[in-house]
Amino acid sequence: MSIDKVKEYFAEFGISERVIEFQTSSATVDLAAGALNCAPERIAKTLSLGLKKHSRNVLVVTAGDAKIDNAKFKAHFGEKAAMLSPGEAEGITGHAIGGVCPFAINEGVEIFLDISLKRFDTVFPACGSSNSAIELTIAELEKYAKCTHWMY
Repeated sequence: MSIDKVKEYFAEFGISERVIEFQTSSATVDLAAGALNCAPERIAKTLSLGLKKHSRNVLVVTAGDAKIDNAKFKAHFGEKAAMLSPGEAEGITGHAIGGVCPFAINEGVEIFLDISLKRFDTVFPACGSSNSAIELTIAELEKYAKCTHWMY
């Protein structure tokens, strides 16, 4: 399972015990916020995007209330944002929709963090399953996600 892969990844850093697993789904921002009893904007949602023209795949991690600014995205990447299909996302990242996260992902996927996250001390990204999360500081998120770049 994907969550086991993430736990193994975090074990390398001695933080696997911080992974939270819920009895209910946390597959959407609202469900995760409800499971964690926190504001939805503190959920660090991970979007899987394909850059067809450049044959690249990227993950963009944003605050739960943020949206991709298409004009800024196109200016940064040279093309419009295109969400990967559920099958593509799982095959490319190694995680199924609802549990996509920037940890323990397959090779060749670039990770970008959105500045919308910087307004929080801690955020809650998923951990590879549709019922998991971990609370991380922004510095920890940047480190463990092996962030390629910050956006905007």
